[in-house]
Amino acid sequence: MTEAGSRGPALLARVLAGALAGLAGAGALTLIGAPQLSSPSAAAESADTTATALWLLLSLVPGAMIGALASERSAGPAVPVARGLLIGLLWWIVWFLSVAPLLRGEAPTWDAATVAAGFPELIADLLQGAAAGLFFAAIAERLPRASAHAAPAGLPRVVVLGGGFAGIAAVQRLERLARRKARFDVTLISDENYLLFTPMLAEVAAGSLESRHISAPVRTACPRTRFVHGRARSIDLERRAVQVGARGRRLELPFDHLVLAVGSEPTYHGLPGLAEHALPLKTLKNALTIRGHVLACLDQADLEPDPARRRQLLTFCAVGAGFAGVEAIAELRDLVSSVLRFFPAVGRAEPCFVLVHSRERILPELSEPLAAYALTKLRERGIECRLGVRVAAARADALVLAGGEELPCGTIVWTAGNRPGELLDQLELERGRGGTLAVDESLRVLGRSDVWAAGDCAAVPDGDGGLQPPTAQHAVREGRAIADGIAATLAGLDVPPFRFRSLGALTPLGHRSGVAEIRGRCFSGALAWALWRCIYLAKLPGLEKRTRVALDWLLDLVFPRDIVLAEQVGSPADGRLAPESAPGAPRENSG
Repeated sequence: MTEAGSRGPALLARVLAGALAGLAGAGALTLIGAPQLSSPSAAAESADTTATALWLLLSLVPGAMIGALASERSAGPAVPVARGLLIGLLWWIVWFLSVAPLLRGEAPTWDAATVAAGFPELIADLLQGAAAGLFFAAIAERLPRASAHAAPAGLPRVVVLGGGFAGIAAVQRLERLARRKARFDVTLISDENYLLFTPMLAEVAAGSLESRHISAPVRTACPRTRFVHGRARSIDLERRAVQVGARGRRLELPFDHLVLAVGSEPTYHGLPGLAEHALPLKTLKNALTIRGHVLACLDQADLEPDPARRRQLLTFCAVGAGFAGVEAIAELRDLVSSVLRFFPAVGRAEPCFVLVHSRERILPELSEPLAAYALTKLRERGIECRLGVRVAAARADALVLAGGEELPCGTIVWTAGNRPGELLDQLELERGRGGTLAVDESLRVLGRSDVWAAGDCAAVPDGDGGLQPPTAQHAVREGRAIADGIAATLAGLDVPPFRFRSLGALTPLGHRSGVAEIRGRCFSGALAWALWRCIYLAKLPGLEKRTRVALDWLLDLVFPRDIVLAEQVGSPADGRLAPESAPGAPRENSG
């Protein structure tokens, strides 16, 4: 991470580049015939040098403001153009409706006639703002960027393991702290080069969202941090070093503070056959595999003459009725319903959807009335909910339940158990529930002052004798709290305890329905579904991703889901399912 002192020159360079872009935009629009830009009404009417000077500022200020608001993580013209349009609108309000009348010795008026008279000026200002944004995007590509590897020797070394919500939040907060007064040498290590927005993962599995649209590149999210795209192989706590394998190389990264945010991976609790035959839903690869597998089952069922085999292929099971399991079975039903028209031999009543849960109530994270509503809604949509039933094993053609009952099925989606990443198994650190790392209220791992943990791999106390739930909103706050704690420790200050209360919980139930509980208020049906989409769309990282996801949702309202199988996984081969996706075939679990 670069020093905070580099921020000043970089900001000045962007402001100057923005001012130049503003002039270039004004000149370009003048050349193509925008008369308001070359002779604004106030200047033309009064011939006042002050007004003329202010008009010249009109071509500088929008661009300079765009440059001041820009950051090194911005890429492409979309964000600068959007900011230019907004600045153009604000400038029209300030200049035409307020300043220009004062220069003419008139009182500003905001009536309909004045606004209508200023419409040409508004169009001109919007065009100038957009043009300034376009020129700035082109100029910004040529500006020198601060190196994330140029941290001076002697700075405290912070190594963050994991590029999920907690890890990225910790690094971004450290970057912000470094812009003010603190100094760090920060390295982020992740085996994926993107941040996955997991709340939308089920929609990727169902084909309503493109996989790339819910993942943000780590390098743009954390531009001032050294990023190592590799897998941590071992951690030596005594020597304070992490061994990393990256692109065929083995690196050793020393640390003064280590942040463990490695997330979790699926666990099958030792139940026979599940590791070979169940499909987890933790990664993008998992989601794409599920989608391909479901479509492959439909492909084969369309050709299968044996009724028993058809029933097995067309039975889709999800195990675990937390958020992930409920979303998975609901979205898979939407996927099958949307594409069934392309498989004429498969009757609309043939597909069967089953949700298996070991407890008597689904969605334990929500209040009982909402959970009951969700259960009723799922059953109304034809999803069979088997509650209070435990899974005993899985075979190539069936899910075996406790007591010996067999449930023939072609798809098993597993969401009923997670464990901390296997990297932590080698560490002799105190453990919490489910093998997670036990941490104190400041998020330090017990027994260590230099090791911190957050997210799914940590057992974080909630201050009331319980543990914080492993959700994205908690992971983000935990990551930020760790960054603040490291800064406080280095400054010789006390680290405050981590306290956070959930803002709420939302989950879709498919077919434009959902349930939501926000700050104690409950919502259900279409309103909850709309809230889910609006809230999570706003939380997606970056305007580009939000726009792409919004367009995906819009297209999903109009067109059926895509049934293209570009990958080998999930494609029929020689009249049979491909080995990688056939029910019961061994699969790679990359959780």
